[in-house]
Amino acid sequence: MPTTAGSVPPQTDPKLQPKRSRDWAWPYWPAVPLYPYGQRRTLCQEVLKGRIWTFDQLQGILYVIIPVRMTIIKLAAGGLLVYAPVAPTRECIRMVKDLVSEHGEIKYIILPTASGIEHKVFTGPFAKRFPKAQVFVSPSQWTFPVQIPLSWLGLSSYQTQVLPANSAEAPFADEFDYAILGPIDLRLGPFEEVAFFHKRSRTLLVTDSVVSIPVNPPKILQLDPYPMLFHAKDNVFDVVKDTPATQRKGWQRMAIFAFYFQPSSLKVVGTKQTFQEACQAPNRSKKDYFGLFPVQWNPDWKTSFDAFRQGGSPIVAPILQKLIFNRQPETVLAWVDQVAQWNFRRIIPCHLDSPVTATPRQFSQAFDFLRPEPVARGRWFARKRSTPVNFPEADLAFLDRVDQFLCDRNITPPAKPLAKPSSEP
Repeated sequence: MPTTAGSVPPQTDPKLQPKRSRDWAWPYWPAVPLYPYGQRRTLCQEVLKGRIWTFDQLQGILYVIIPVRMTIIKLAAGGLLVYAPVAPTRECIRMVKDLVSEHGEIKYIILPTASGIEHKVFTGPFAKRFPKAQVFVSPSQWTFPVQIPLSWLGLSSYQTQVLPANSAEAPFADEFDYAILGPIDLRLGPFEEVAFFHKRSRTLLVTDSVVSIPVNPPKILQLDPYPMLFHAKDNVFDVVKDTPATQRKGWQRMAIFAFYFQPSSLKVVGTKQTFQEACQAPNRSKKDYFGLFPVQWNPDWKTSFDAFRQGGSPIVAPILQKLIFNRQPETVLAWVDQVAQWNFRRIIPCHLDSPVTATPRQFSQAFDFLRPEPVARGRWFARKRSTPVNFPEADLAFLDRVDQFLCDRNITPPAKPLAKPSSEP
């Protein structure tokens, strides 16, 4: 388990901290108006003593929020590499500079995605705070609705370059290998992600491709538990207390809400009923959205969470399974095979739990949903394969409808069929 970074000043008990601070201010939040908007707190944790640190912040829509993460790794010759920057608030930069003072300058900053706006929007402002660093971006950068140059995102041409297709050509090749997933054509713009492998620590860094779902809420959410308490309510009239069990309940509901959008255990309340109940709500404050609570949770919601979590193993998020990776399964599996050749023992994703103890085999198994079942010729000698992660069909129904909507209107390409099953002796 990670611990608070020894080289970073210990962070104050959240209950003793103010609700707002100039140290947390992020003035550019209107560019991507995601929660928590203009106040972004940062939690630094040390993964490997003196070598790897993570910096967590929050992102979400309204109170459906998850962690977003930056990782910093110390280079063997001194200096630091930054993977997927977060918002460079005063608090965040102060923590980073504490590492710089002890371990050397930021030498490399990596933007490992072409489509993840929650990562792209921070890279330019972060890089400006460290002008001597070299910035490397994934090759297929794009913006919507119109293509704009990287300089408009704050990435200067003298500081920024595209990652070479061959990782051996990168200036940090002696310490890192990387593999580029994609680009996967989605018509609106390509999906692309770059996984990094730190050889010395045997650590895999990924952006969105796999995640692990913790039972308990991530520490960054515990700095302000109110969103979890909001989701712990069964209905608008429910009054909940701030306890570890209540926070856990709210977090688990928030997780399936964030990844399924509309899980089967969630009932959407009609507009008229929502406003009628809001007038009678016990809490009608602005913080509680004036009593508006347009959902009701079914008693079986925990079953959905347990099936989604898969015991904490690495999984591919439902939206990636249903709307992105199935568009080019052979491309994705070729990338998975390349990554699985690295002998890593932990994964640090940009979201949710971290670090995740996992082997290349476990990483590869997360993508079994793209692999057809092999055809066995002999009953007794058929090679066994792990059972693919199958999320409940009822929980995937909303994403299936979204998929059908996008395909019917030719907004995105349809899913491609899996390759024919291979015959095995």
